[in-house]
Amino acid sequence: MASPPAPPRLFPVFADLRGRAVLVVGGGTVALRKTTALLEAGAIVRLGAPALNAELAGLVEQGRIEHLHGTFAPRWLDGAWLAIAATDDDEVNRAVAEAGEAQRVWVNVVDDARASSVQIPARVDRGPLQVAISSGGAAPMLARHLRETLETQLDTSLGELAELLGRERHRIRSRFPQMGARRRFFDRLLQGAVPALLRRRQHLAAEREFGAQLHADASTARGSVALVGAGPGDPGLLTLRALRVLNEADVILHDRLVSDEVLQLVRRDAQRIEVGKQAGNHHATQDQIHALMLEHTLAGKRVVRLKGGDPFVFGRGGEELEVLRAHGIDFEVVPGITAALACAAYAGVPLTHREHAQSVRLVTAHCRESQDTLDWPALALERQTLAVYMGVAGLDRFSARLIEHGRAATTPFAIVENGSRANQRVITGALSGLAELARIHAVQSPALLIVGEVAALANTLHWFGGPPLGAPAPAVAEAA
Repeated sequence: MASPPAPPRLFPVFADLRGRAVLVVGGGTVALRKTTALLEAGAIVRLGAPALNAELAGLVEQGRIEHLHGTFAPRWLDGAWLAIAATDDDEVNRAVAEAGEAQRVWVNVVDDARASSVQIPARVDRGPLQVAISSGGAAPMLARHLRETLETQLDTSLGELAELLGRERHRIRSRFPQMGARRRFFDRLLQGAVPALLRRRQHLAAEREFGAQLHADASTARGSVALVGAGPGDPGLLTLRALRVLNEADVILHDRLVSDEVLQLVRRDAQRIEVGKQAGNHHATQDQIHALMLEHTLAGKRVVRLKGGDPFVFGRGGEELEVLRAHGIDFEVVPGITAALACAAYAGVPLTHREHAQSVRLVTAHCRESQDTLDWPALALERQTLAVYMGVAGLDRFSARLIEHGRAATTPFAIVENGSRANQRVITGALSGLAELARIHAVQSPALLIVGEVAALANTLHWFGGPPLGAPAPAVAEAA
């Protein structure tokens, strides 16, 4: 059997249909969808069909479209620039295509690439900015899948950015008549603060920043910082905004515990600098991070400060923003999924439960000094869940203090090590045995401790990775 002919290589065109006649043949849902898109483009729509659905009939009554009643006749194409055959009758659709070919009118037959002389692509609409995707009829579902992907990746503010650049096009060309200088201006503008301001719906500030960039000396350009939460490690838990920012960055300042899988999503030519903190030297390292952010932004670079989890949950993100604000550096914050939410979910532990816990406390207890500042009587109260961000050191003292202040020794706990990652482990048991079980199973950082009745649910609701580990089975004595 001969192979079907390869689909044609199409020439993409964006048509200006304002005030131009377009014929749509069909009176159902597909015809309505095409008609609506044509009206948005400013076309004069003639709709030919023996009967119309309620929505199309309403457009006729409103005077927005003209109805040609009856079955298709070639004269319907008179004066049309484009025709769309959108019926469920193959013979009618072919008749429209043949008549269009005879009269040199472009015809699209819905879902029939071979009969069409022009195809309507899958489209991502961002105002003046439009992205059209076509497979030439070879794989329409692939084109639709790609459109759905781009819909999530292209921020809606791109339409507003396109409108701003359209309004200012004359000023830009006057300020930069040479193509090379104009291209360098756009590189600076699109990598600077204007897109971020539009995303935050700060339109007046965006226009002021555009004016400043238009007349700025390129040698004095400043960069910006995005404070980004990398989540617990699974790259699938990154937000869409985080992915966009990672692909726009010139410099990545990342914590030691940001997973390799997340770092693989960074723009390939971006400079990566690990700024992981070591025990006992947090303050010095934090000062170094501040210095690095200032150094690179003052050099005009886009910096991403990439933190595990969420930057505002035990991440010292507020301190970093205070430094940036004091130096007049533009910044934005991209939240991440914090460890308490992600590790609990991946371990099958609901942090709240109608029968067991009506509140959640997020606690950090990395060392003896941090534990000394905790409100132990409040932490020992029942019917609450404790999500404790801590290293594996100090578990003896932590569990002892909770029990000392009234928390039952039998209270369940769950330690989630490497939560959401391929090597995740969950260890469960009773509070009195917390430290011993952690030693038996050689728990390593990063690990999150969950204390409360809900922790026991990890044993029945686990779904990711292996089942929870507990106390090892006692040895069985051999028979005498």
